[in-house]
Amino acid sequence: MRGKMFVISGPSGAGKSTVVAELLNKKREVALSISATTRGKRAGEEEGVNYYYKSRDEFEEMIKNNEFLEWAKYCDNYYGTPKKPVEKVLDEGKDIILEIEIQGAMQVKKNFPESIFIFIAPPSYETLVSRLKNRGTETEEVVNKRINTALSELKFAKEYDYILVNDVLSDTVDNAISIIKAEAFKKDRVINDLKIFND
Repeated sequence: MRGKMFVISGPSGAGKSTVVAELLNKKREVALSISATTRGKRAGEEEGVNYYYKSRDEFEEMIKNNEFLEWAKYCDNYYGTPKKPVEKVLDEGKDIILEIEIQGAMQVKKNFPESIFIFIAPPSYETLVSRLKNRGTETEEVVNKRINTALSELKFAKEYDYILVNDVLSDTVDNAISIIKAEAFKKDRVINDLKIFND
């Protein structure tokens, strides 16, 4: 059976990266798609682990060559999901998670509607602002830009299949795993993939 593609996104400060990291730690058979980006490498990040770090020219060449499942420009940087590694994982029958920005998720929804879309939301506006300000990795100007962007992105939650409010991390992770497990038993998937129903 071909693997399933789970798209997980949400505004900055919702904690989606932490949720995905914990999810993968608990459910090791699910793969993570590595995105490409033109943003600078943060302390502790590694090439090919957190992102593929590209120059603007390199990224734009990949766009021209149609090498992305999706791509978006976010806070003055490009982000995108290279096609080939994702297709390889799905063809092997493994599930894969795309942790991507909302602009990109909407592209995937248009081109790959069979994917499963999960929106990670913060429990409150105050929590969102606090998380962004406490990162300490960006200037005040960038933080304010992220806050404004996050507020506009919350409106896209209705476009997703599932919404998880990330208040208690362990609960959010368990709920995400429950979604992945349940999706394996959707009737259309089972009927289409099992020979017994098609004889």
